[in-house]
Amino acid sequence: MEERTVLIDLGFGHPEVLGSYLLEGDPPALVETGPTSCLANLEEGLRACGLALEDLAAVAVTHIHLDHAGAVGALCRRNPRLRVFVHRVGAPHLVDPSRLLRSAARIYGDRMDTLWGEVVPVPADRIVPLSDGDVFECGGRSLTAVDTPGHANHHHVYVDRKTGTAFTGDAAGVALPGCPVVRPPTPPPELDLEAWEQTLDRLEALPVRRLCLTHFGVRDDPTAVLQELRRRLREVERLLWEGWTAGEDVDRLTERLRGYLQPEVESRCGPEAAQRQEVAANHRMNVLGYLRYFEKKQVPR
Repeated sequence: MEERTVLIDLGFGHPEVLGSYLLEGDPPALVETGPTSCLANLEEGLRACGLALEDLAAVAVTHIHLDHAGAVGALCRRNPRLRVFVHRVGAPHLVDPSRLLRSAARIYGDRMDTLWGEVVPVPADRIVPLSDGDVFECGGRSLTAVDTPGHANHHHVYVDRKTGTAFTGDAAGVALPGCPVVRPPTPPPELDLEAWEQTLDRLEALPVRRLCLTHFGVRDDPTAVLQELRRRLREVERLLWEGWTAGEDVDRLTERLRGYLQPEVESRCGPEAAQRQEVAANHRMNVLGYLRYFEKKQVPR
């Protein structure tokens, strides 16, 4: 990783599952905050770099899902000067997270507090809403917001054109250290496979040498990661479409997806990597995203 960028492991259930990137400019900033449940680990990572939450000038979040942006409000409460860069479509849901929380509760139920901790509204005057192509200063560098829907319709990848680095959120998938198998994170309700294909086309065309993935770590082989993700998205679509049109329920479809991915991950990367992938993007949640997509589209591509 280039100088002045530090990957902080947020320790989300397992090591090397969820990360935040510290941009050590003057003043410093973060890309991704993680959830409030990981705030102590974020603070520990900052302390290791000689910093505190109060030293940060800004955070940029790739999208508003709780594993990426759940702690933004808590950080703003601690740091009265913090600015928040976020997709313009996601911005209102940081100010009023009630709809976001209702949607998450339908998936996570009584595990909400354990997984995510407190979700604090963000004051509207702290937010800088971004559109495609906007260039902004963050952590001592210029970042470009690139609209990258598919995983979510309010998703940005942030590109540092000077260094050829892209902070990819979930747009480049889940690619854990030492494991070549890229898992598509496909939660409901906004999965859009056509849009994701276009996103991958766009990312492959960018002059990027390095991907900084939230799940997890830095990859210097962007073309390989993006092509692997494209293949997996298509294969999972065919697999689940076959089961769905045959009348299989969510439990059976989840087993179908697990049988496709887990043995390969365990054989190529080991059982611990399979466990960490499941924490980052679990099979049942991914199935639910595809089912919502199928119900909206009705026909396969």
